[in-house]
Amino acid sequence: MEIRRALPQDFRELLHCLKMRSKYAVLLVFVVGLVIIEKENNFISRVSDKLKQSPQALAETNGTEASPALAENGSLASLQELDAAFSQLRSHLRNITLQLAGDGDPRPRRHVLLMATTRTGSSFVGEFFNQQGSIFYLFEPLWHIERTVSFEPGGANAVGSALVYRDVLKQLLLCDLYILESFISPAPEGHLTPFMFRRGSSRSLCEEPVCTPSAKKVFEKYHCKNRHCGPLNITLAAEACRRKQHVALKTVRIRQLEFLQPLVEDPRLDVRIIQLVRDPRAVLASRMVAFSGKYETWKKWASEGEAPLREEEVQRLRGNCESIRLSAELGLRRPGWLRGRYMLVRYEDVAQAPLQKAEEMYRFAGLPLTPQVEEWISKNTQAPRDGNGVYSTRKNSSEQFEKWRFSIPFKLAQVVQDACAPAMRFFGYKLASSPAALANRSFSLLEEAQPSWVT
Repeated sequence: MEIRRALPQDFRELLHCLKMRSKYAVLLVFVVGLVIIEKENNFISRVSDKLKQSPQALAETNGTEASPALAENGSLASLQELDAAFSQLRSHLRNITLQLAGDGDPRPRRHVLLMATTRTGSSFVGEFFNQQGSIFYLFEPLWHIERTVSFEPGGANAVGSALVYRDVLKQLLLCDLYILESFISPAPEGHLTPFMFRRGSSRSLCEEPVCTPSAKKVFEKYHCKNRHCGPLNITLAAEACRRKQHVALKTVRIRQLEFLQPLVEDPRLDVRIIQLVRDPRAVLASRMVAFSGKYETWKKWASEGEAPLREEEVQRLRGNCESIRLSAELGLRRPGWLRGRYMLVRYEDVAQAPLQKAEEMYRFAGLPLTPQVEEWISKNTQAPRDGNGVYSTRKNSSEQFEKWRFSIPFKLAQVVQDACAPAMRFFGYKLASSPAALANRSFSLLEEAQPSWVT
């Protein structure tokens, strides 16, 4: 009988203990929940508004036509929107988790990736971010990987190179510059190297404290332009990267946008991707000047007609155009993982209105456009006529962007048009039907940019 009386008392004590612990747990969950709900309230409201729309309205919002299936079944559209919303919500919650952990800096740290191909004006556009004092900017760091790791074009090797590039990019955006030491040749000693490619194109690598006193008898293949600095100290550069509020990087060695999904979804990063494109006829004309030795066949065929273009060269051109187009199509479809993180920009639009496009890019990246950037654009888009070298970032942009029309033979322009027609139509580049049309400046080869490209 005594045992039976004791059991209820023990049970009550256990229940009381559990209730007390539950109160503390509920209180903790409630506090965390309030923080998350406050940060996501606006986002959930937008999702709710979308779900209340009809399928046709949803399609109009996304810039596409409603399919018959969605028109007949509104619940399917709602489910698809909800799935995309939860995907983005999951990414937001992961970022909030990191913010709750706290690094002492309430300002959001942005990571801008300028994605282009050679001779598309990427060096010029990259300067828009290089001139902003709070941005740590790197110019073509993947050049070292391409020089060290050999990949044959096409197939599994192309995938392998893209994966290597992507993984290195991730570490660089996280300010782990030591990753480059495995690819710089000769290898750095004591984290010092005089061989950082185009160091002078990054202000962050040429200012204090990264700019150390110059050393005598040390040959620097790539040195700072406006001041004498010693060999690059990678440790100091990594520390400078962490001190800067934002990171921006320009590369011409990644064309497949889909491979960047792990970067965008990494909770440590807040990536904004700007894809820069240019008329492929202009790109070819520029490459024939900048990389003359690689285009001897093209030049001989255009001038003499004796050395026919090899089919593999035309196929390579076609493949490059298609990879650029497919990446842009993916970005403009706005999949859940990329929504709000992709922007397509044509170089021709930048050349005609550089300050306006800079403002649009900064707005997209969520960064302030500083007076220093505006001043640089003003000075470097009104260069004298003889100040436009092959690698110069000083451009009389309103006059230069169509200069190629008078230097490329029409027969070469036709080859490009035949190989790249789908991409050219997609990006709004008109085909020239005759030599006279190509050389006629009053005949515009550029369609008006679509508003959805800058959202």
